[in-house]
Amino acid sequence: MAAGAVLFPVEADGYTQSLQEFPLKDIGSARWFRQHEYIEKLNMQAIINATANQDEFVKETIYSHGKVSTLIHELIAVEVWKQKVFPVLCQLQDFTPKSTFPIYIVINSEKALKTLATKSVNWVAMGKLVRSGIRLRTLQMVEKLFILVDSEEENSRLVVFWNTEIHHEATIINLLETIFYHKDVCDSADDTVLDLADYCHRKLTLLAARSDGCEKEELNRSSPASLEELQKQSQELEFDISLKALSILRYITDHIDSLPLSVQTRLLNTHNVPCVLVHLMEYSPWSRHNSKGELQKYADGKWHTIPIEDRLKITKLDGQVWIALYNLVLKPNCQQRYDFNNFNKNQLLKLRSFLTEVVIDQLPNLVELQRFLGHLAMTDPPPPKKDLILEQVPDIWDRIIRENSNKWKAIAKHQVKTAFNLSEQDLREQAHRLSETYNLDVMEKLIPDRPKCAFCGAEATKRCSRCQVERYCQRDCQVKHWSKHKKACDLMAVAAKKN
Repeated sequence: MAAGAVLFPVEADGYTQSLQEFPLKDIGSARWFRQHEYIEKLNMQAIINATANQDEFVKETIYSHGKVSTLIHELIAVEVWKQKVFPVLCQLQDFTPKSTFPIYIVINSEKALKTLATKSVNWVAMGKLVRSGIRLRTLQMVEKLFILVDSEEENSRLVVFWNTEIHHEATIINLLETIFYHKDVCDSADDTVLDLADYCHRKLTLLAARSDGCEKEELNRSSPASLEELQKQSQELEFDISLKALSILRYITDHIDSLPLSVQTRLLNTHNVPCVLVHLMEYSPWSRHNSKGELQKYADGKWHTIPIEDRLKITKLDGQVWIALYNLVLKPNCQQRYDFNNFNKNQLLKLRSFLTEVVIDQLPNLVELQRFLGHLAMTDPPPPKKDLILEQVPDIWDRIIRENSNKWKAIAKHQVKTAFNLSEQDLREQAHRLSETYNLDVMEKLIPDRPKCAFCGAEATKRCSRCQVERYCQRDCQVKHWSKHKKACDLMAVAAKKN
């Protein structure tokens, strides 16, 4: 296996063949959890291959086994679970879970988080933050290793908890973002590309609704620390997912001529995506000003302060919006089917103020869009063609809702008994599998920046031999930092010994 690799090609093939669609009631089950691990490893290997310009065997196995549709189904199933089942789950009186692994992997509902925080579980959280911002198609992987101590028990039962900030939904959309760059993968989605297009539209609508860029709201300091952490993660995660949906939407527009005709109809007429993109360009939610008045832009999973000389440079996210608009407005088939009525026309003409010489110098193809808008301002295009056709409609969301309608409480009760009340041994096995999935040695190879010393911040070359988590540049720094690190180190060492 190549250095830093996660999977052999034969392992990726086996993992891909085993992917399946799970019913809603099985989300959080042992089999579902195992599939999450498989998808996470496939995602990591796909990123490594694409970043290093290696043979993208993960993409090839997903394409050859026809599993793109399965990934899209699982993506939407988790979205439905979060909206329909989890709020009901939190309201159940007997919901006092021994294991929150499945919750942290799929959760992203702020309202539900507040309800969950009222449950009588007292946690002491400490750990090591590992950031892995990968400069490929706006992917971010952020993990936290938590040592959680349930202080309600006399012997303070120890639970090792790996909090995956890139949860199941984000893992799948990361993988789809990486492989949808390729036309053959996009085409292989068949009719489910309609469901993915609708999913992307829902996420872009949430992104467009952000009224004040991406600045984090001030958290309620009277809330428990764990609730603040969950709310912060929820906001960051939803933002990341929405940006990845933007990238996938751009790839769909790249290949729109070879996709079912209904994809054009959904994007142009049903959802009016060009106007949504104009709104995103106008308000740019990936740009903000910090408390010091400095301009910051979001890229590669974090906010960057932009020096004055670079403020006119367009970001990758700006580029995704421009390219998607270029495809939807200028491709001949799209032009014939889009309704350039007065409202749509006025919205598109707002783009003229953004098409400056500096922007066109960076994306020369936009000169064609500039010319079209100039022509649009002087004329009224003909009405769209209204051919009599049989239009396909998305099926996955409606089918899941239809199959589980009026069963949300029953599903929640079933999951309370099965997914969230595992034995002590099962919890430890679950934690051990996750620690293997997120192997620190592999993750460090994906991090563009070298690890930093926990004491002085210099480049770290050594690791605490006891817990294998904290990093230091020299022994003196480790000795000076020991008083702060000792408690966390003791907990992690005990957990490792018991496992």
